[in-house]
Amino acid sequence: MSRASLVTIFLTTFFLAAPLEASPSDYARKQIENLPEDDIWWTKNGETMLWSFKNLHTIFPTVTVHRSGAVKELEAAIDESIGSIQVPTKLGNAQLDTFLESDESTAISVLILHKGRIVFERYPRMKPYEKPVHWSVTKVMVSSLVAILEAEKKLNVELSIDHYIPELSGSDFEGVKIINILDMATGINCPEEYIDKSACYYIYSSTIGDGYWDDHSPNNPYEYVSKLDVGKYTDQGKVYDYSGVNTFVLGWLVERVTGLQLHEAVSEMIWSKMGAEADAAFFAPRYGVPVIHGGLLARPRDLARFGLLFTPSHNVVSEPPLITELHIKNLLHQGRPELLANQKNLPEGVKHNTYQWDFVFEDGTLYKGGWAGQGIMVNPAHDYVFVWNSYFKDNDESETKLTPIMFHVAKNLIREKN
Repeated sequence: MSRASLVTIFLTTFFLAAPLEASPSDYARKQIENLPEDDIWWTKNGETMLWSFKNLHTIFPTVTVHRSGAVKELEAAIDESIGSIQVPTKLGNAQLDTFLESDESTAISVLILHKGRIVFERYPRMKPYEKPVHWSVTKVMVSSLVAILEAEKKLNVELSIDHYIPELSGSDFEGVKIINILDMATGINCPEEYIDKSACYYIYSSTIGDGYWDDHSPNNPYEYVSKLDVGKYTDQGKVYDYSGVNTFVLGWLVERVTGLQLHEAVSEMIWSKMGAEADAAFFAPRYGVPVIHGGLLARPRDLARFGLLFTPSHNVVSEPPLITELHIKNLLHQGRPELLANQKNLPEGVKHNTYQWDFVFEDGTLYKGGWAGQGIMVNPAHDYVFVWNSYFKDNDESETKLTPIMFHVAKNLIREKN
């Protein structure tokens, strides 16, 4: 048998026995083709959701949040014992490291800083340089801009929003105090809604590109909100009622006061001043308007740098501080517990919400979560920052949720330091 014949037999056998894996470009094409045509992209759970969360810049236009200057390096002081903490899962207790790598978990990344140093860092389903979407964690980036402008006496949160944005006169937001928008207590009948496409919130979401839209959908969120007329179900300042429309209005306020588009304000007022290692971005699917209520794409380490701004270790990334001690004190002690009086299934130890932070705990931890299992927690007293990201495993969302795991880990670590 000739050598050529042997080669032919080998190649035929090899390719029949071991099909070539899809190339990265073919895999990306497959995931994009998997996205629904008759609904919004984020309704596709599982592997496609994981890929999409890390690759929104491939699917949609984005606007850049620029870094500047020298990178402020985060020193590593790894605490191996953290990975051994026992955490409660659906299948029983497991070590944190074991859980994160298991099929029961959909953790994309977990990062913990203590006293400005990295003590725990895991990337079970991403590369460290990737920039996943952090969803509603974005909201505290926007509220922090408001706090910075407040400290500079460029706005007063006790004034009504239409004082600064007269276009809101005649809308449901007329007369609503900025502090009640910050605290999700407007009384406006426009709560979060991800299914009913005729609902107030979903229509807003479509105008900005975060809900399903077609050629007949409204395409200007500023115009939509300025004409909002859905009524109020209660007086402002009475009840907590979560809505990304509130964050959009706060972003509009920042834009009006600064003369910058929201992502430019984040660049100039925060990102360029904290030694970030990379640019961030907002996805901006429609007409270059960033998804203000939840569109931040950033490396986990850079989001952790943002978290450090609320701790005594802020000088690791920014000196002088970007977030004032007075604002941090107000976050911890000036919330209104009565707003949460009718909320069910609150985690143990919650005191109040405030300035777009979902919960402030009795131990001094600030928490903001994202829709599909993202989060940031900051504890100024004990100098901790926690950042995490995850996704939905399947249509039943059968994974063990990462956020309660992170609450458990945080309480364990803070208790050890007391």
